[in-house]
Amino acid sequence: MEDKEFSSINVIPLVDIMLVLLTIVLTTATFIVQGAIPVSLPKGGSTTQTTIKSLELVLTKEGKVLYSGKEVSFKELEEILKNLHPSTHINLYADKHASVQSLVSLIDLLKKYGFERLSIRTEALR
Repeated sequence: MEDKEFSSINVIPLVDIMLVLLTIVLTTATFIVQGAIPVSLPKGGSTTQTTIKSLELVLTKEGKVLYSGKEVSFKELEEILKNLHPSTHINLYADKHASVQSLVSLIDLLKKYGFERLSIRTEALR
C-alpha cells in the first residue's frame, strides 16, 4: 500500500459553517439594534449622534406611549416625569404615522415638567 502525500485541505465545509455563523450574527445584530418594537421613523435633514444616557419614549402609530418597553398611560407617564430632574435628556421615537395630536400632547406633558432637552429621533435622508 502506498502512502499518499497530504497536499491540500478541503475548505468548503469551513466556509459553509462560517457563512452560517455570519448570517446568524448579522440577523441577531440587526434585531438588537432596531429593538423589539417596530417604529417607522420620519426622515430628517440634519442628524447628529448622541452618546449621552437618556430617557427613551416611544410613540406608536396607534398613539400609545412606551416607557422602558412597557406601555404606559399619560397619567402613569406624568407620575414618572414628576420624579425626574428637568435636565434629563429625552429621546422621543415617534412613528411617522402617529397622529400629530398624540405627539403634541406628549410634548406638552414634557414641557409641563420643564423638560427642554428633547430629541425627536429620525432616520437620515439618503
